[in-house]
Amino acid sequence: MFQRLFALLLLSTSLIFAHAQEPQSNLPHVRITAGMYQIDAQVAKTAEQRQTGLMFRKEMPQAEGMIFVFEQPATQCFWMKNTLIPLSAAFVADDGRIVNLADMKPMTEDSHCSKEPVRFVLEMNQGWFERKNIKAGTKLGSELFGQSR
Repeated sequence: MFQRLFALLLLSTSLIFAHAQEPQSNLPHVRITAGMYQIDAQVAKTAEQRQTGLMFRKEMPQAEGMIFVFEQPATQCFWMKNTLIPLSAAFVADDGRIVNLADMKPMTEDSHCSKEPVRFVLEMNQGWFERKNIKAGTKLGSELFGQSR
């Protein structure tokens, strides 16, 4: 019984990984403002979209990113397995406030977590937030923030 369950788990993991070898390119976009800066963010809101995230991308334009939308606030933790580009993550509260920021190294399984429950995580090219002087406490603007689920 255990061997059959293990084989089934291995097969389903292999199918998901084989499907996810390509970067996601068909996600909807949303505009996010950070002070005077505009971000064109792809929206990952299903479990599969969030799981794939920015994996397998070789580059990303500087004013673009990906926002991960979860059903309810929780401690969110991210890693960089199969992610080729260095990223910075902003963990964002429902009202658009950046709770904390984390720089993440490509191709690692180091865990980077929110310091409080959040529903949103915005990933940008590493250093983007620092170059724009955007820190924890900064409020982002978007149609996404302030919506209760």
